[in-house]
Amino acid sequence: MSELPRRFDDAEALVDEILQRLGNTLVVGLPLGLGKANHLINALFQRAQANPKISLTICTALTLEKPSTKSDLEQRFIGPLSARLFDDYPALEYAKAMRSGALPSNITVREFFMQPGGWLGVPLAQQEYTSLNYTHALDTLLRWKVNLILQLVAPGEQSADGQPTRYSLSCNPDISADLLERRRLGELPLLSVGQVNHALPFMGGAADRPASDFDCILQSEQYEFPLFTPPHSPAATKHYAIGLRVASLIADGGTLQIGIGSIGDAIAHALRLRQQQPQRFHALLRTLETPDTLPSRHCEPFEQGLYGVTEMLVEGFLALIEAGVIKREVDGKLIHAGFFIGSPVLYEILERLPESTRNKIAMMPVSYTNSLYGDEQAKRAARPKARFINSAVMVTLTGSVVSDGLADAQVISGVGGQYNFVAQAFALPDARAIITLPATRTHKGKISSNICWQYPHTTIPRHLRDMVVTEYGVADLRDKSDAEVIDAMLSVSDAQFQQGLMAQAKKVGKLPADYQLPVEYSRNTPEQLESSLAAVQQQGELPAFPLGSGMSAEEEDLAQALSVLKVQIGSKRALFSLFWRGVRVSASGRQRAALHRMGLAESGGVRERVYRALLLATLPC
Repeated sequence: MSELPRRFDDAEALVDEILQRLGNTLVVGLPLGLGKANHLINALFQRAQANPKISLTICTALTLEKPSTKSDLEQRFIGPLSARLFDDYPALEYAKAMRSGALPSNITVREFFMQPGGWLGVPLAQQEYTSLNYTHALDTLLRWKVNLILQLVAPGEQSADGQPTRYSLSCNPDISADLLERRRLGELPLLSVGQVNHALPFMGGAADRPASDFDCILQSEQYEFPLFTPPHSPAATKHYAIGLRVASLIADGGTLQIGIGSIGDAIAHALRLRQQQPQRFHALLRTLETPDTLPSRHCEPFEQGLYGVTEMLVEGFLALIEAGVIKREVDGKLIHAGFFIGSPVLYEILERLPESTRNKIAMMPVSYTNSLYGDEQAKRAARPKARFINSAVMVTLTGSVVSDGLADAQVISGVGGQYNFVAQAFALPDARAIITLPATRTHKGKISSNICWQYPHTTIPRHLRDMVVTEYGVADLRDKSDAEVIDAMLSVSDAQFQQGLMAQAKKVGKLPADYQLPVEYSRNTPEQLESSLAAVQQQGELPAFPLGSGMSAEEEDLAQALSVLKVQIGSKRALFSLFWRGVRVSASGRQRAALHRMGLAESGGVRERVYRALLLATLPC
């Protein structure tokens, strides 16, 4: 193995080199999400597309695509935003071929985690999906006989001859670091190829690799491109109610894992509030919790602080470092994380963190973050009072969790590391797995319960039920009987669905025939929740984008409005009600700015007038 990799400034020449070294059978490990070497995999795809003798298998996860639109109104919003954030991001050719049904027979794409909801109804993607726990993906790659990795890398300091002596896997040491270790030990014949991107931050931990870990490096200005940076979604009142409750379950001196999304943002904001304004945090929690539950919750600021061990490094973790919440170190590190992808805010915070602080974030393989195997004694000692927080799509009344798929076997996303962290919670003596979800969802104006009786598919079985948090409360399910679990789940369900759920449980004998819903459960309504937090919302203490968004102020307002409209599309009654409300609204200066961003400053034709009214009914004042 040479000391320094061979450098290329032309992707086609590097493909020639790969084929010369490996022949025509290529099994490519392509990192999850952000770390894909887009130009290289596109060049390799095109070569295999043109030559059917080449057998190309792409093993990957979270293929990133520019957002698509389904309506003219969405296009008015997303079009300029997408142009600003994604136009210079090179599209992945294999994704376009899969979506159009034009993938050649000599090319196979296998994913174990999909962009959430992005591949529903795409037969080829659904057929080639491989269901895996994140920590099992490495062994699966080995059994598939992976012989090539293509990885986006950040260059380190240069030697005297101008070549970096080290490269960082940056956003994706999650599986690659373990593959490279196997290669270094001579256990895996693997061609390692990196594509340099200076937009990637150089991250330490297992991501920091010697140049000798790479056989070839592609580096040229023509292959530089901006990082994929999806903006945040707005956090609503229900997300904050969940976030405040979850923040009160986290003990000082403990360990934290949280994921991406509006609920994760709300949790981070609530933890920040608890640290900086503990009395205010306690007052807010008091509006949500009953007097009998409040004494068991944590409202004090963090003196010892938290340590982060997480699959995904999200903006919330960085905000919590800045707020002094995450400050407990393990092996000199504040956070150990497996991968990252985020909005522009993530990179802005990384940039402004002092170098000494940024160096306390170690990027590691998921075999470290998601598992206790390997140096188990040290990991157990490092992870006291762990709270592993993940989101779900639905939870059954008996505690099974649905996160990755639908009743018809269509895959929404994937298992990822959710099962890994639930298993950790049961393996550690004082840890808890917390599943978060809104109690209801709205589609085409129709409200449905996310707490269901039973579901044909589950991600986490009911024997691993632990804690479930909705906007209406905390259901502690561990060690409970089925009847006790059902009662707890009813206590966090929306009131309009409680009677039906109770009847189903009684019908099969899972609840006593004389069971009655406690009176306090009837308070679980959106109206009651909004009333409880109305004053706080008006004061701006629970902002829609607590961590920033990567959007302009007008775009933030529009994102909130469109999130309301989206769930009503398909319901003529709901849309007419909004339209009628909107035609009677006189636009404020703030609303006029948002309408101008949408090209709706003037009334225009009938369609534009309808759009204008719908937006005025939903835009913040």
